[in-house]
Amino acid sequence: MTTLKAKLQEDLTAAIRARDELHSSTLRLTLSAITNAEVAGKEARVLSDDEVLKVITKEAKKRREAAEAFAKGGRPEQAARETAEGEFLDTYLPKQLGDDELDAIVAQAVAEARAAGAEGPRAIGAVMKIVGPKVAGLAEGGRIAASVKKALT
Repeated sequence: MTTLKAKLQEDLTAAIRARDELHSSTLRLTLSAITNAEVAGKEARVLSDDEVLKVITKEAKKRREAAEAFAKGGRPEQAARETAEGEFLDTYLPKQLGDDELDAIVAQAVAEARAAGAEGPRAIGAVMKIVGPKVAGLAEGGRIAASVKKALT
């Protein structure tokens, strides 16, 4: 059983052999982010696959935000590259939930929170606590928050 980090390293080797500059540079940056996460804190440790997924998710989000910023700044070539890198990183992530699936999970959580006595604006935190673990890694925080706010209004 190979770990996700080992798979990234194998894919990096293959990308370098294929002289695929986009994929090799993206994988190098992602692996260095994983290494930085491993040595952060008081003592070095090896990240679990779940923790590696979180790093990849963060890196993919950075690429999407950078692509937006480059597009607004009138630099379409850079925006296209960042978008391509983000899409490549997305191939390592679990399939994201669709809006309908996310809304259904949020609606169920809202019902649970209301049953527990959470009402009004304070219910947002209670609902997020219920939804968070169910959709971890399957939807971005901003999408989850927007869906919760929509369900509570």
